[in-house]
Amino acid sequence: MASAGQRLSSVLGHLNPSSSESSGKAKLLQKNADDIVITYAGRTPLTKAKKGGLKDTQIDDLLISLLTSVRENMNIDPSLIEDVCLGNVLAPSPGYVARSSILAAGFPASSAASVANRFCSSGLLAIQNISNQITAGAIEVGLAVGAESMSTCPDNGAPPASAKVISHALASQNQQPMGQTSENVAGDFNISREAMDEFAARSFQRAEKAQKEGWTRDEIVPVEVSFTDPKTGVTTQRIINADDGIRAGTTAESLGKIRVAFPQWKPSQTTGGNASQITDGAAAVVLMKRSKAAELGVKVLGKFVQATVVGLEPRIMGIGPALAIPKVLGKVGLHRDDVDVFEINEAFASMGVYCINKLGLDPEKVNPRGGAIALGHPLGCTGTRQVVTALSELRRQDKRIAVTSMCVGTGQGMAAVFVSEH
Repeated sequence: MASAGQRLSSVLGHLNPSSSESSGKAKLLQKNADDIVITYAGRTPLTKAKKGGLKDTQIDDLLISLLTSVRENMNIDPSLIEDVCLGNVLAPSPGYVARSSILAAGFPASSAASVANRFCSSGLLAIQNISNQITAGAIEVGLAVGAESMSTCPDNGAPPASAKVISHALASQNQQPMGQTSENVAGDFNISREAMDEFAARSFQRAEKAQKEGWTRDEIVPVEVSFTDPKTGVTTQRIINADDGIRAGTTAESLGKIRVAFPQWKPSQTTGGNASQITDGAAAVVLMKRSKAAELGVKVLGKFVQATVVGLEPRIMGIGPALAIPKVLGKVGLHRDDVDVFEINEAFASMGVYCINKLGLDPEKVNPRGGAIALGHPLGCTGTRQVVTALSELRRQDKRIAVTSMCVGTGQGMAAVFVSEH
């Protein structure tokens, strides 16, 4: 079986073009009737689990709030939404949650529902699932959603495993907690604590700038919630309209003072300051063919081009984007320099540093608004949230092509290509 390193070598050619021009890019920017396009994209604020603005909001209420806004602002008849796919990881009985939330948000009984779960890529998998249905002719219009309430649906990690799993060299690695996999990446690939803290500080600084300068306003859908003050116990109604995990004034030096989170696993460099935050949030995109958008007279925001997935050793699951990104670029005929924005989920700084270095990416193109270290990582939401963020950032920069990617627990990676049509 090929190692992760061997597989990387076989696909890295897509990152190192032999010429300065890419025929793949020209082809990608063409507009065709069968293109899968995005006509609505929005997200809730991302707020700290157990502490932030959405801490008292159940997953169904979070979905109802977002889906109601989608229904009111997507500029098409709700009855045209034939299927809704919810990316979610932690909610109990998520099939009930998805279908009930859609109906309670005012969509008709004819709008079906399903759930996608591939851990951290679930929101992107939801987009891929709806796109595949449209391409296959099963539906014409669909809604992809990613959502997670980590306040009310805790992540308890891997369940007890059978003796056959425990005794298997690869399968047993899925019993390792995510923090341990971060330390494995840092140790195996010589990622220093200093590099991790510098990466994390950049995430906080960029997120702080983006928020202060209003870059995220066109991403965020305000949410009205009941909020119980932990000090007084008084419950009031609040409008939550901003991400609340951003720590203003963060520097690499200040992060360097935080104690390690996992002293039991060497090299013990992961901290609460250089890992993704546990967070609540939801995001949604409406998809259809370009020909259908023209028929309905709705504005096209962007195009979904392609997504792909890879598997790798679970113990170093964090390097998944370093495999998935070259794979998806190869599938669509792009090379690294064609891409204007990379949204790579910052599960841990160890994997973020590794992926940028291994792929030779321009750090200025990676997470220009900050990432999950500063904003948070609501597991099922992230894959959809990244798309909302990427399209907004492409508009701001007046650029065209984005790649979104994330590592995936249990040893996987996913990546996708999108085009803005602002």
